[in-house]
Amino acid sequence: MKKLLISLITLLFASSAYAEPIVNTADLIKGISKADTKKEFVIATVVKVDGIAWFDRMRDGVKQFGKDTGHDTWMLGPSQADAAAQVQIIENLIAQGVDAICVVPFSVEALEPVLKKARKRGIIVIAHEASNLTNVDYTIEAFDNFAYGEELMRHLGKSMNGTGSYVATVGSLTSKSQNEWIDGAVAYQKANFPDMKLVTKRLETYDDANTDYNKLKETLLTYPELKGIVGGPMPTSAGAGKLILEKGLQGKLFFAGTGLVSVAGEYLKEGAIDYIQFWDPAVAGYAMNTLAVMVLSGKADQIKAGLNLGIAGYTDLLAPNADKPTLLYGAGWVGVTKANMDKYNF
Repeated sequence: MKKLLISLITLLFASSAYAEPIVNTADLIKGISKADTKKEFVIATVVKVDGIAWFDRMRDGVKQFGKDTGHDTWMLGPSQADAAAQVQIIENLIAQGVDAICVVPFSVEALEPVLKKARKRGIIVIAHEASNLTNVDYTIEAFDNFAYGEELMRHLGKSMNGTGSYVATVGSLTSKSQNEWIDGAVAYQKANFPDMKLVTKRLETYDDANTDYNKLKETLLTYPELKGIVGGPMPTSAGAGKLILEKGLQGKLFFAGTGLVSVAGEYLKEGAIDYIQFWDPAVAGYAMNTLAVMVLSGKADQIKAGLNLGIAGYTDLLAPNADKPTLLYGAGWVGVTKANMDKYNF
């Protein structure tokens, strides 16, 4: 039954092929393939929501990892950002007896009990975008979350000439990483752009571009002089871009936030938004699966500060929290404007 389910999932998502290798396997950490481990591990990656560009790209990395190493890897997630649906998916994976679960939680708190159950069953848990997760073997983040948010605010503040009102979006009010980005952005604004003002509580948009658009539109009615939007979730780039373009607010309402060229490119071209920032979710998916195999093959003692996974952005892992050595950071993000957007095909 498990093999049948895996085959169906593989067929379902076969259209998400990647055009070129995401990782140069010559640099990949040694001893990670099925031939090295003498066993094929079954690893499922569970994401916040399936069917959006961000996680389509992550699937590319998960699929390449399986192709490169021979392990049985795939990705799935709910059709809408929903904590209960994520829990049910993980319950099903526990019943199937997978070797490891890599997870990008929509709600850390909601997943804690089911991930605790998974680990009690001997399933390895690797997380991403979940720096406060407790029931996990390792959490790997692409960068320091506060620094990421600070960089967003540097660009937004410059666009706004350091004055005026702005709003901030998060996919979920319980999404630790996205809220830390906004924490970093707001702290940087207060220290460097004191004449700017955050005028509302954080808008919770459920990682959905239409929700972003509608909530931002409502906010604009309440605050017609709004000058800035700092976006945590990737879909805000599309929601904000659509709103600015429709209202003819280019040069009056500015955006800086997480985005992908495949989603926000048209708005960059039109001048509706000026700046997006991201890390490659495909590489993050690949890195999570790499850590899972390391733990499964008895190499957990190597997972510490300074580890080189042989993956761009994860060549010198940081472990900044002495009280939580299982929390690791990579280094680096990409900043994209109209001038350099053609360098990225996702």
